[in-house]
Amino acid sequence: MKHTVIAWMEDKPGVLNRVAGLFRRRNFNIESLAVGHSETPGISRMTFVVEGDGRQVSQVQTQLAKLINVTEVQNVTDEPTVIRELVLVKVNADSTNRAEILQLADIYRAGIVDVAMDSLVIQITGPEDRVNSLISLLENFGIREMVRTGRVAMVRGNGHSVNGKH
Repeated sequence: MKHTVIAWMEDKPGVLNRVAGLFRRRNFNIESLAVGHSETPGISRMTFVVEGDGRQVSQVQTQLAKLINVTEVQNVTDEPTVIRELVLVKVNADSTNRAEILQLADIYRAGIVDVAMDSLVIQITGPEDRVNSLISLLENFGIREMVRTGRVAMVRGNGHSVNGKH
């Protein structure tokens, strides 16, 4: 089963390396990893997705919480969450198929962020299944390049925020 875990950590050199090392030592593959600043100055928020059973993920969560500079860890897999991913896709586009690609982008509420004579760069943000569906359709035109952020997640409503502030 895939688990989504969020860790809050101090913005200090080497923290990400220690977190990745913990996963490596436990023989866990990090399927996706997104890190950025949080609403609290000096604290970064890391969202990662790993595959494993509940016991394994719980052990990793406990070990993560013990790391220096990690202030809090939360497994949000079973929480009501908003989960999104951002993807940029460069797809082959010429005069014969450009209108069709633009129509697909519009249907999926994706945006065109770059236009060239022979390609388009499409940006889509949304749940993974919607993102995957558009990518699958764009493969028919030839994907030249793609980058994905991986999952980012936030507990809905009055859920968790860093340092227990709601």
